[in-house]
Amino acid sequence: MISSPTRGPNAKAVTLIPSAVTRDGAFPPRSNSERLLIVFDSRALSRECFTEILMARGIDMQVKSFASIEAWRAKKLENGSPAAVILSLGGRKVTEPTIEDEIQKLVGEFGSTPVVIVADTDELQQIVKALELGVKGYIPSSIGIEICVEAIKLALAGGVFVPASSVLAMRQSIGSPAASQNILTGIFTARQAEVVEALRRGKANKIIAYELKLRESTVKVHIRNIMKKVKASNRTEVIYKINDLIAH
Repeated sequence: MISSPTRGPNAKAVTLIPSAVTRDGAFPPRSNSERLLIVFDSRALSRECFTEILMARGIDMQVKSFASIEAWRAKKLENGSPAAVILSLGGRKVTEPTIEDEIQKLVGEFGSTPVVIVADTDELQQIVKALELGVKGYIPSSIGIEICVEAIKLALAGGVFVPASSVLAMRQSIGSPAASQNILTGIFTARQAEVVEALRRGKANKIIAYELKLRESTVKVHIRNIMKKVKASNRTEVIYKINDLIAH
């Protein structure tokens, strides 16, 4: 019931607000305009400006900004759970230990809620590292606000956004198969070179083992030896260093 006017000379319109809880005790889903987008940025002017721009450009969401995850936790009960989270880095890089820890903390805190990075750099290494940490989008500050809004919407829909320039850079760094193979065989054994090529194409250990007719444990040994040769701490760093080597 929305309203129930009473009868008589002193009649007044009485408006009844429907309960926010459904019969099964659950809250009804929010409309698009009620969905919450959180912006994290330690720089006050930057986060306030970014928040205002997003709202002015029709993000169709409630946007709130915080200096840190601790500041958000203090307001968590009154704000509710976000539909998406943005971490604005400015000139800082994902590969910095403190930033890497901050991203891991956000991804762990918000679980399945998409976390999107906004940063000044569009370096391939930074983007790959961010995706490895579990973010669902990497938006360089070189793109316009319209694309930024669409990238956020893509993350909300379950997609992953990376700038086209970085995709092209990755394609160019891979180079021709013949040229890259010559470089790889000059550094690694023939079998290691095959494993490296598979890693560069994003294949999992099980797939590599199947295609090269190896045990998965043998593939892991090859990867460890490859990491030692290029002084890499993980497979993502191996790919970056190999691609950089081939590109130069």
